[in-house]
Amino acid sequence: MSDAQAATALCVSPFDVGGKAQLFIDQVLVRSSQGVSFTLHPARKHPDNPLIKVDKPWEGWRLEIYGSVIYDEEEKLFKMWYLAEAPGYFGCGAPTFYATSRDGVHWEKPLVGTAASAKVEKHNCVVGDAHLASVIKDNNDPDPSRRYKMICWDCRRRGYHTKVSPDGLTWTDFSQDPISPGADVITGYYDRERKLYVALPKIGTDVRGHNRRCFYIITSTDFVNWSKPRPAIFPDLRDDAGSFARIEEARPILDVPDDPSQVRTEFYGVGAYTQESCTIAFPWVFTINAMNRYKNNQEGPSEIQLAVSRDLAEWERPFRVPCIPRGKMGEWDCGWFNTAASALRVGDEVWLYYQGSNYTHGTPCVYENTGRLSRFTNSIGLAIWPLDRFVSVDAPAEGGTLTTVPIVFSGRRLELNAATHDGGRITVDILDPLAERSLSRSEPFSGDELRATLKWRGRDPASLAGKAVALRFAITNGELYSFAFRQ
Repeated sequence: MSDAQAATALCVSPFDVGGKAQLFIDQVLVRSSQGVSFTLHPARKHPDNPLIKVDKPWEGWRLEIYGSVIYDEEEKLFKMWYLAEAPGYFGCGAPTFYATSRDGVHWEKPLVGTAASAKVEKHNCVVGDAHLASVIKDNNDPDPSRRYKMICWDCRRRGYHTKVSPDGLTWTDFSQDPISPGADVITGYYDRERKLYVALPKIGTDVRGHNRRCFYIITSTDFVNWSKPRPAIFPDLRDDAGSFARIEEARPILDVPDDPSQVRTEFYGVGAYTQESCTIAFPWVFTINAMNRYKNNQEGPSEIQLAVSRDLAEWERPFRVPCIPRGKMGEWDCGWFNTAASALRVGDEVWLYYQGSNYTHGTPCVYENTGRLSRFTNSIGLAIWPLDRFVSVDAPAEGGTLTTVPIVFSGRRLELNAATHDGGRITVDILDPLAERSLSRSEPFSGDELRATLKWRGRDPASLAGKAVALRFAITNGELYSFAFRQ
């Protein structure tokens, strides 16, 4: 490739939005704005939460969604691989279990376990020697024995490995060597837009005087050969500056007083959701207030935040507050959080299963049989967003505007995901690239729709497809979540 060809391949301006929905979690497409704000919309918790609790003796005292939930289109079935602490039952103390649901809310634990156990004959444990089971169903693999693929922490081989299965129940080792350095937590998923297997391994990294839990990214086109780890989700100065506020929120359930030399932010894991134009990540933010009373680990709470990337290389985290609200002190999800490896698109909603506890990372119940199954619980719930409604561009009754950078699009009509209130409206101008002259103006939109098609007073947008333009959104008492040019 010549230098000129390489430069063309890397050019992102005018920004090609194609026919994909463009969100405002980042501000990559924002050239200027007046009178608007950007608002994070936390998930709605399912009213029946927690949906899955410990109710089998072989699950021990707590279960966690250190795993995946998929919807099997062929079987019309939600399938979950999760972790439970079951010392003495299976190969490792926290093996992988299996559950199913017809509606994603009411779950069963079928006794189809394939892991060997000397203590129980029938159970739902499917991998006795591994956990952190990120599972992908791959109908494109010509080998039926590899229909299901797993990225996990292999307890027996002490590393990040892969496994394969014909049915999601009987698993065999696939990788010969670890797919990445690091230890403990890894999550993974399949990116259908890029046709890539993606994994996020935890690799301890020195950051401002502490070796911290940080997350890198590795990818594979064939599930065999994996790229070298590249940095992805790292704590920064803004994270550390906000540590004390997060500690204060969980103060009533912390086990030890603060040690200023230890207060900091790290990351414990990362969930993901592949949206049309970006990858949304759900970092598990661990805020450390001190070493625990045993001096063998750290104490502190966690929360789920939001991150976004358009290329899996550069990540932005504009909002440093929970995207899944913390429960009130004493509730089942007031202390420690993690999420499934990936979120699901379910109709016109995005579902993210998450684990919540009413204790923190260093609480004695983690290390001693103190209050287990009585005072202290660890269960799985569900967080839900309306489609693409993670962040909105908001304007008050006085109105505001947002103008994009120059873009090119490939669709024929413009859709908005937006909501207005009390006489509010949203109007869009398609402008020349300098944003000085209007080429076409839409009729005003009012209402609350996930995909409202605009009508136009001027030129049909189809006549401007493939040309460099800018968009100006004029918003009055409304919320704009995304836009998309559709065919």
